[in-house]
Amino acid sequence: MKKLIIIMLVIFPVSVLAGGFSKVGTAAAQFLKIGVGARAMGMGGSFTAVANDISTIYWNPAGIANMDRPIIGFTHTEWFADISHDYAGIVLPISFSDFIAVQAIMLNTGEQEVTTVSNPDGTGIFYDVRDLSIGLSYARQLTDRFSVGVSVKYVVQNLYNVQASSFTFDIGSYLRTGFHNLIIGMAISNFGGTMQLDGRDLITIADINQSFSGNYNPDARLTTQEYPLPLIFRAGLSMDVVGGSESVFQSEDYRLTLAAEGTHLNDNNERFNFGSEISWTETVFVRAGYKINYDTEKWALGLGVNIPVGNQKVAFDYAYISFENLGNVSQFSVQLQL
Repeated sequence: MKKLIIIMLVIFPVSVLAGGFSKVGTAAAQFLKIGVGARAMGMGGSFTAVANDISTIYWNPAGIANMDRPIIGFTHTEWFADISHDYAGIVLPISFSDFIAVQAIMLNTGEQEVTTVSNPDGTGIFYDVRDLSIGLSYARQLTDRFSVGVSVKYVVQNLYNVQASSFTFDIGSYLRTGFHNLIIGMAISNFGGTMQLDGRDLITIADINQSFSGNYNPDARLTTQEYPLPLIFRAGLSMDVVGGSESVFQSEDYRLTLAAEGTHLNDNNERFNFGSEISWTETVFVRAGYKINYDTEKWALGLGVNIPVGNQKVAFDYAYISFENLGNVSQFSVQLQL
């Protein structure tokens, strides 16, 4: 029962929670709000203005214009109650200033046994909840300091014999100010589209006149409520305080990046994220992040290592994310720069 409750809280809008927060329970496809990329999550999810690895397809599509070589990446997260959350992406430069990318996000709860009033211990029939988002992105460098990007995504939610789907868009911008490597990033995620569950489990028999017996009882379809997708607006800043020639303090071996951003959601209150990353020779990385105005998420830590393999470079990243009473989550990422 505890696992089922957690699954419902993570995946579906729960209207009964709206009594304390006027906007909670008003958006579908909640899995789209689960951050991807162990590097980004190790920095507390403050990544819209960093946006320079494979996870930028999710955070800010304009950031894929930072990739001068093809990149492939994968992230795996063991979520609560044995829920599996995976992300895969690829970025391809197609010219000096044009870039395309493909991403996929998958969430699966694992199999659950169907129970009924007459079979409370199980019926021998199993179901699972599966969510999927597939996206295609395009970014362009308009100048050497400013780039924009857009993604179109197809989102599907499956619950046993019912399904909902929709198209949605992400739009982002990325500006290098020229002041001590200060970067401004902004992105709107999941713009447009609504979700409405439909399927054979919503077909029932309607008794058109209950006062008579033996009358014709046609099939009827139950109509569910439409929900918008979780619209997210992010605006952030990042700066290399220690690092190369444009940093506040120069160093040949070390880099310290600080990042901060605010998030506005259509189904919850405003949130704030702060993150940091310390790098030694761009080979070993230590990260930390903190979140404000989240229900359970508070802080995160991360580690990473870049390993040259011939002309390629492989990055391994790990994030440890605290959710207070719900427990902790580990996220693993691997990225290959071709």
